[in-house]
Amino acid sequence: MPAYPNRNALWAGVFVDELIRAGLTDAVIAPGSRSTPLTFAFSQRSEIRIHSLIDERSAAFFALGLAQAAGKPAALVCTSGTAAANFFPAIVEASQNEIPMLVLTADRPPELYDSGSNQVVDQVKIYGNYARWFMQMPTPEARPSQELLAALRTIADRAMAVSLGLNEAPGPVHLNFPFRKPLEPVLVPEDQTENLNIPGRPEGSPWTRISLPERFAERGVVSRLQERIQSAKSGLIVCGLRCPGGKFPAALTALAGLTGFPILADPLSNLRFGPRNRLILGGYDTFLSSGEILKTLPNPELVLRFGDLPTSAALMTYLAKIKSYQVAIGDSNRWMDDMALMDEFIKGDALSVVLQCSHRLQLKNRVPDRNPWLQAEAAAWQALDETGSTFEGAALAEVMDGMPDDSILFIANSLPIRHLDQFARPVSKRVRILGNRGASGIDGTISSALGAAAASHKPLVLVCGDLSFYHDMNGLLAFKRSDVRATIVLIHNDGGGIFQRLPAAQFDPPFTELFLTPHGLDFAPAAEMYGVEFQALEGIHRLGSAVSAAAAKRGKTILQVRTDSAAGEKARRAIIKRTGEIFWSNHDKLD
Repeated sequence: MPAYPNRNALWAGVFVDELIRAGLTDAVIAPGSRSTPLTFAFSQRSEIRIHSLIDERSAAFFALGLAQAAGKPAALVCTSGTAAANFFPAIVEASQNEIPMLVLTADRPPELYDSGSNQVVDQVKIYGNYARWFMQMPTPEARPSQELLAALRTIADRAMAVSLGLNEAPGPVHLNFPFRKPLEPVLVPEDQTENLNIPGRPEGSPWTRISLPERFAERGVVSRLQERIQSAKSGLIVCGLRCPGGKFPAALTALAGLTGFPILADPLSNLRFGPRNRLILGGYDTFLSSGEILKTLPNPELVLRFGDLPTSAALMTYLAKIKSYQVAIGDSNRWMDDMALMDEFIKGDALSVVLQCSHRLQLKNRVPDRNPWLQAEAAAWQALDETGSTFEGAALAEVMDGMPDDSILFIANSLPIRHLDQFARPVSKRVRILGNRGASGIDGTISSALGAAAASHKPLVLVCGDLSFYHDMNGLLAFKRSDVRATIVLIHNDGGGIFQRLPAAQFDPPFTELFLTPHGLDFAPAAEMYGVEFQALEGIHRLGSAVSAAAAKRGKTILQVRTDSAAGEKARRAIIKRTGEIFWSNHDKLD
C-alpha cells in the first residue's frame, strides 16, 4: 500500500506535515467521522502530542489554555455539524484575548451543501469576524497537481503565521476541510497518489518561511513622549491585562524608579508578582474606593498606560475623573479605550518605547519618603491584615501565600479575579497569572486551566467559583484523557456571589432566585467520578498550607472551601472604610 492510499489521506498528510514544519507541536482532537483524514494524519506523526477530548466545547477551551500558556497555537480538530458550533465560545475568547488558535473543521463536500443531507450546516465563515482568517479548503482531488500540493503547504504556513499575528493581533484561524468518502485510509486504486506528494523543503524547513513583523513606534513620537515625561511633575503608570513579558517588567520598573511614577499593576499584567519594588502597587482597588483617600491623592499630570483595560472598576472610575494627559502604548490592534479617555495612542513595541524613554531621561529618583500613593497602599494592606482570613476575599490572599515560586495561577472570572485584584499584595515570588479575560465568561474555565497545565512543566493552580466549576465539569475529563496535573481551588458560595455587589441585591425577591441562583450542589461526587482527589477544607485560613502541599505533590486535587458571599461583601466594604481611617490616622501623624 502506498504511503497515502487515497486522496483524503494525501491531502491531510501533506497539510499536517507542513504544520509540523511550521512549528506545530500539539493537536486537540474531538472525535468524529468526517474529520477522520485529519485525525489519522495527526496520529501518525510522533512529533505531535495529541490531546483527545470528547466534548467539543471543552476541547476548544483546552486548546485555548494550552496556547495561552505556550504562546503558540494548538491545532483544534472536529467533525462537521454542531461540533464546529460548540467551538464558538472559545474562539470568541481567543479572539478577544489575542490567543493564537488553529481551528480545523471537517465538512461535507460541496454537493451536499443545502441539500437536506444529514449533519450539514453552513460552516463557511461560521465564526464571523472572530476568526483572523478563514479559508474554505479545496476538496481533495484524485490527481492533484504539484502546484496544488505546494499551495496546500503554503496555506498551512500562512495559517500558523496569521494565528501568531502576521496580519494583526494573534488569534484564531479557521480552515474548513470538505471531505468525500472514503474517510478512512483505505486503498482507492483510482486515486493516483504515488509520486505526487512533494516532500517539502530540505532539513524540515517550511515551504514558505514567514517572518512576523516588528512594530516599532516612530522615533519622533517617542522623543515627544520622552520630553513629556521629562517635564511632568507627577505621573502614574497603569498596567492592565496582557502587558509584555520578557524584559518589559524590569524595564518599566526602572522607568518608574527614574520618574517616581507609581505602577498600578493588574494581576494579569504579570508585573505584580515577581522582583519586588515598592513602586509596584496592588492595593489600589481598595484605596481608590475610599472617597477620603481620593481627596488627598495628587492629580497626576501624566498617565502612561500599558496592556489591556485593567480589571478594577475603581481604577477605571478614577482614571475617568482625573484631569491628566493619558497615553496608551502598545502594539495591539485592538482599541483599548472604552471610556474615551486617551489623549494619545502610541502604536509600537512597548519595551522599545520604555527603553528609549529611560535612556534619554535626565532624572534622578523622585520618590518622596511621604508619597501619598505609598501611604494609601500601606493602609490597604494593614486593613486587610486586621480583618484576617475569615472572609471570602481572603481566600485569594491565602492561595497566593501557598503558591510555590515559579508557578502558574489560572484565575476564573466573576469574583475570583476581582478578589485577586483587590486582596493579593505584590510579592517577590514569581507567579504567572493566566485567565480568560477577553470575553470574561465563566464557561470553559476548567478546560482552559488544564490546557495551560498540559503546556507547562510548572505547578498550576486554578481558582474558580462554584458556578464556573458547574459550567465546565466536563473539563475534568482532561485529568484522565491528557494525564495533566493541577490543583483546583473551588470557592463554594452556592451561587453567583458577584451579584451581591449590584443594587439588585436590595430587591429580594427576586434577587435570590433569579440573580444569586443558589443550586445546593455537592461537587464531591463529580470529583470521584473523574478520579480526582477531593478535600473539603474547614476554614479559609487552611487554604494557604493546603495549596502549598497540593502543588508540591503535583497530583490531581480539588480543594473546596465554603464561603458566605453576603458576609464577604460586607467585610470588603468594611476594609475599604478601615483603609481610609488608617490612611488619615497615619497622615495626621506625619503632618
